[in-house]
Amino acid sequence: MSTTHLGGHAIHSIRRILVAVDTSPESARTAAYVCHLTPPGARVRVVSVAENPRTLLPLGSMTDGELQLARAELARDAGDAVARAKSIFADAGIDVESDVVEISRQGGYTANALIDAAAQWQADLLVVGARQHHGMLRWIEGTVSEFVTTQAPCSILVVPASYETEIQSSPRRILFALDGSAASRDALHFGLQLATPEARLRAIYVVDRAVRLTDIVPIRMLEEAFVEEGKVILAAAATVFAELPNQAETAAVETAPARDDVAHAIIRDAQQWHADLVVVGTHGRRGVARWFLGSVAARTARLTGTPLLLARPGHET
Repeated sequence: MSTTHLGGHAIHSIRRILVAVDTSPESARTAAYVCHLTPPGARVRVVSVAENPRTLLPLGSMTDGELQLARAELARDAGDAVARAKSIFADAGIDVESDVVEISRQGGYTANALIDAAAQWQADLLVVGARQHHGMLRWIEGTVSEFVTTQAPCSILVVPASYETEIQSSPRRILFALDGSAASRDALHFGLQLATPEARLRAIYVVDRAVRLTDIVPIRMLEEAFVEEGKVILAAAATVFAELPNQAETAAVETAPARDDVAHAIIRDAQQWHADLVVVGTHGRRGVARWFLGSVAARTARLTGTPLLLARPGHET
C-alpha cells in the first residue's frame, strides 16, 4: 500500500479497489457507483464468489451428477456477474481485472473468500452491495456480513440497495462523522481522497444525550464533556477543510434523550443533508468523550440508506 499526504497527515492511498459482485441489480448499481469515485490511476478488480451447492442444500439431497450441474450453474452465474460489471466499467473507460472464486473447489465460505481475495490482492478498499436485513449481496447473511466488515484487512465501502439516487457523477456531498479518536481522524483524511474539488463537505460530531443503565457519570456531566470535545474536534476538521478548495461546513448534532443512538443520529443527518457518501472510522474507544466506533460503524452499516465508507485506521494509528 502506498502512502500519500493530505494536510500534512500521512495516509494510505486508495490505489487498489476490489469490487464484489453477484447477479443482483444492486451489484450493477454498486459497480456504477464505483466508476464515478475511482481516483485517477487506481486499479480496479472485480470478483464474484461461486457458492458451494453443498452449503445451499441439505447434505445428501443431490446426486453427484446434480451436484456437478449445480456447481457449473453457480460458476456460470458468478462469471456472468463479473462480465456485466466489467462492461459497466468499460463504458466508463476504466480497465479492470477480474476473478471468479469457486469455493466448492477451494473450500471455505463466501465471507472468508472475500477477505482472502482482499488480502491476497492487497486491496486498499473492498466494495460491496448490501440489502438491509438480508446481509451483504445475496450471499452474506446475518453475522457473516458483520464478520466481513470487522475482519477485512482494508477499508470497506457499502452501497445499500435502498440507495436510489441516480448515479451520474462522483459523490457531491460527503459527510464525515467524527468522534475525536485517531481512527476517526484517519477516516477523515482517507475519505477526502474521494472528494473532487466540486464536492461539498460536512463534518459532524454527535453529542450523545441518550441515557443508558451503564452510564455511571451523571448525564449532564456527560453532555457537557461531549459538547466541549465536539468543539475541539470540529475546529480541527475546519482547519483541514480550510486547506481545500471545497465548500465545507461543520456541525454538532444530538441524539434524543431516550430511544436513540449515535448511528441513528448520523443517518438522520445524512438524510437531511442529502449526503451521497458517509465516512465513518471503524475503531475507537468508549470513554467520557468517545464513541465505541466499532459498534457505531457496524450499526450504521446495518441501517444506512446512503453509501457508507468504513475507513480502517492507518498502521501508525
